[in-house]
Amino acid sequence: MQIAVDTRRQSDLGGQPRFGLTTAIELFLDPLIAELCLIANAMVFDQGLESRHIILALITLSMAFPGSLRVTDSRGRMARRTTLEWATIVLMLLLLGHFTGFLSGFSLAFVVGWALTTEACLLVAHELVRRALPRLITQVYQRTAVIVGRNEIGIALAQKFTDDIYTGIRFLGFFDDHDSKHLHDSADQRTIGSIVELTDYVKRQHIDHIYVALPMSAEPHILSLLDDIKDTTASIYFVPDIFLIDLIQGYIDSVGGIPVIAVCETPFTGARGLVKRTADVVLATLILLLVSPLVLAVALGVRLTSPGPVIFSQRRYGLDGREIFVYKFRSMCVTEDGNHCYAQVVPGDTRVTRFGTFIRKTSLDELPQFFNVLQGRMSIVGPRPHAIAVNEQYRKLIPGYMVRHKVKPGITGWAQVNGFRGGDDLEHMKSRIKCDLEYLRNWSLRLDLLIILKTIVLVVKDSRAY
Repeated sequence: MQIAVDTRRQSDLGGQPRFGLTTAIELFLDPLIAELCLIANAMVFDQGLESRHIILALITLSMAFPGSLRVTDSRGRMARRTTLEWATIVLMLLLLGHFTGFLSGFSLAFVVGWALTTEACLLVAHELVRRALPRLITQVYQRTAVIVGRNEIGIALAQKFTDDIYTGIRFLGFFDDHDSKHLHDSADQRTIGSIVELTDYVKRQHIDHIYVALPMSAEPHILSLLDDIKDTTASIYFVPDIFLIDLIQGYIDSVGGIPVIAVCETPFTGARGLVKRTADVVLATLILLLVSPLVLAVALGVRLTSPGPVIFSQRRYGLDGREIFVYKFRSMCVTEDGNHCYAQVVPGDTRVTRFGTFIRKTSLDELPQFFNVLQGRMSIVGPRPHAIAVNEQYRKLIPGYMVRHKVKPGITGWAQVNGFRGGDDLEHMKSRIKCDLEYLRNWSLRLDLLIILKTIVLVVKDSRAY
């Protein structure tokens, strides 16, 4: 079960206190610290702010937002996440500076000083927030709440309140008409009374929040209940049981003033789509410029070592399940269209040429796909595209398989850097699809950069490709 809505588009299940305070800190603390440390180091090492510092600040802001802080993480996990994500940003800035010469105008003392002081300040600030925020919420922002409906989603919501101090909610109990004697009434999940007793209790106890977790099938009962509790000053929230299903980028929106709930949506809507496309074009262009001699060398190697075309294209499913042609350097003596049948390459496969073995092991056969990226057919990071025949086979066997096509396919992806590269047995494919859907739920530009860095490491170290 998963209760998940996009807290950056609407308030968290804990109500306004968490969205207004905790989530704001999580979003903005890291970018703010990075910018302040940049200004401080510019004053110390470069004798003041100049236009180049402002440009660097804007680039850093785009990379550091949203922040890496997760207040519910343990101290160790928080430190590891902070260190890794800031190191990723610094490395990407260094690579950008190397390719463009942008960092040549900055002193070495400024760059090193800024990187180290920001890292130190982030670790200290995260620990201070972790210590101080629960006390602040308890003393200033905490609100009382009851839940109407002691069912699966109601109990899950109550557990959220109990486990997460950062919601700002002190949960008092349930109101439910069903006999719950067979359920264990713990101190934090007790049934206070029946639903008809709710309004009087809320008035007497000055309850701040009421969460209605009744199933949507009980609509007439819900409407009657809402009429009754409107005679109180409590904030009222409806928790529809649609959140019991596994959502992909779930959030609440409105169309012409009519509320709608997103159940399955791409993460690349609005500004996110523009950020993703811009990053793809910039990175693909830089990479192709950097490796252009290598591209020519591989093309020559394919041409001279076996008869046939240098590049072959294969039909795959792209964005929204539309057919696209994906380019690769030919590594086999036989090229399959993949439309009606597809035979997975296995170790020692006689179809693979000697030079093809080398470029497959080093992933050099994938280089032409950067042209797919520039065409807009693919992204650098995303679910790997499968041959159409493979899609048609597994969409019938794996629930949610086609959801991976809500985004453009990628040259590399979350599944590949987690060990699910190649292999087409059912269990392996289920694990791969699980990773693809996790990527859709949790996408960020920083996650893309992390996957790219992990891919580089894997290409160097991984010897399992064939």
